[in-house]
Amino acid sequence: MIVLDVIIILTIMGGNISMATDEKFAKEGLTFDDVLLIPAESDVLPKDIDVSTRLSKNITLNTPVLTAAMDTVTETRMAIAIAREGGVGIIHKNMSIEAQKSEVDKVKRSENGVIVNRFSCIRRTR
Repeated sequence: MIVLDVIIILTIMGGNISMATDEKFAKEGLTFDDVLLIPAESDVLPKDIDVSTRLSKNITLNTPVLTAAMDTVTETRMAIAIAREGGVGIIHKNMSIEAQKSEVDKVKRSENGVIVNRFSCIRRTR
């Protein structure tokens, strides 16, 4: 079985991208024009790849995807969808604190596709 791998070639004008370990921020950024993706033959199988990423000391993401904290991008539905795929959805701040809390609660209650806090309406007869 032949699997295509991606070789990343950096084409930076005028030097390398290495920086001292004590530098906090990079002095140079990359754009799409600076990175070329070239398919090549490889013996690496997709099942042998681990893309998990450590986000913090106690949080590891199975899929290294974080959504943008923008009101046009991430609310409850997007955060739930991303979480189910192993990433993190960041709820935006363009709403009240109470609304943010409600959004986060909805995401947490949707774990495993089960709504934990349900309610029922009962019709009363006279």
